[in-house]
Amino acid sequence: MDERRKVAESLLRIKAIQLAPEDPFTWASGLRSPIYCDNRMALSHPAVRTHIRQQLCAAVEQKYGKPDMIAGVATGGIAWGAYVAHELGLPFCYVRGEAKGHGKGNRVEGDLGNASNVVVIEDLISTGNSSLSAVEALRDKRLEVKGMVAIFTYGFDMASQNFEAAACPLETLSDYPILVAEAEQREYLTGPQAEALISWREDMVAWSERFTANVANRG
Repeated sequence: MDERRKVAESLLRIKAIQLAPEDPFTWASGLRSPIYCDNRMALSHPAVRTHIRQQLCAAVEQKYGKPDMIAGVATGGIAWGAYVAHELGLPFCYVRGEAKGHGKGNRVEGDLGNASNVVVIEDLISTGNSSLSAVEALRDKRLEVKGMVAIFTYGFDMASQNFEAAACPLETLSDYPILVAEAEQREYLTGPQAEALISWREDMVAWSERFTANVANRG
């Protein structure tokens, strides 16, 4: 099996990614979404955890070579970044969502030593805003960010534009189109449900508004 499909299948099987087009999840923004992704679930499954770790390491070396350091993005990327750093025999640091409110007020945690460049590990890319904020925090420490590797991306155009504008290359182990195709093939979804998920990614705001309006009309 193609490795990108294998990652998608594993995340579906262990319910790290859940699909519910008829009873969508509510995001913090209030938008309704037919997909919920929590890749931290994979940490509880040794075989899946090992496979993802191996694929992250391979992606780092194949795409960027061996950096001086690995950085994880809090919170989802911390464990994965530490696994990758351990496997590759590299120093590790992590980036907080915001600077610590006490003590030294750090945002980047760890001993940067003599590192001059870093690869960033993330678990999930949506808009890319929080991930790229971490990139800027590392650049503020005068580290060259060679790029980022993430487990999964929704593949929003906004994210692609944000990464391009930030001049930060992005590599992912799997993505939304592969996930939807794999879910339909393995009968996690019917054809109409797969179409609903594709429609959501094209315009998640309009999809959420249509769903909310349909529920109100049925009521």
